[in-house]
Amino acid sequence: INMARYNGFILNGADRLFQSLPGYFENHSPWPSLLHGDLWSGNAAFDQNGQAFIFDPCCYFGDRETDLAFTEFFGGYPSCFYASYQDTLPYDSGYDKRKTLYNLYHCLNHYNLFGSSYAAQAQAMTDELLS
Repeated sequence: INMARYNGFILNGADRLFQSLPGYFENHSPWPSLLHGDLWSGNAAFDQNGQAFIFDPCCYFGDRETDLAFTEFFGGYPSCFYASYQDTLPYDSGYDKRKTLYNLYHCLNHYNLFGSSYAAQAQAMTDELLS
């Protein structure tokens, strides 16, 4: 948010969002998972036998929901991916709100990297989180 502000974007409600952050993590204490860090559909592929491959990682340890959320940010993953994930390791309560929060990071990052075309989306995500 600070870099976006430095680049000329004022995110309305940013201070309120910061103050509300603890509420998104009530009853959510995830065990750290090794994350891909940039898991969009362009960084995953399947071979002719259906074997999945992921590449171009930006690995770190964190909440597994962050990778899941990012797969939904740009789309490209089939519904069976999410159904299988849910069957194996169900989402925690409150995932939908945290998903928006986690993807706000990526939206602001894209604003900083690629310009103002992400500003309206970042503001809409912030407004949704504060509603």
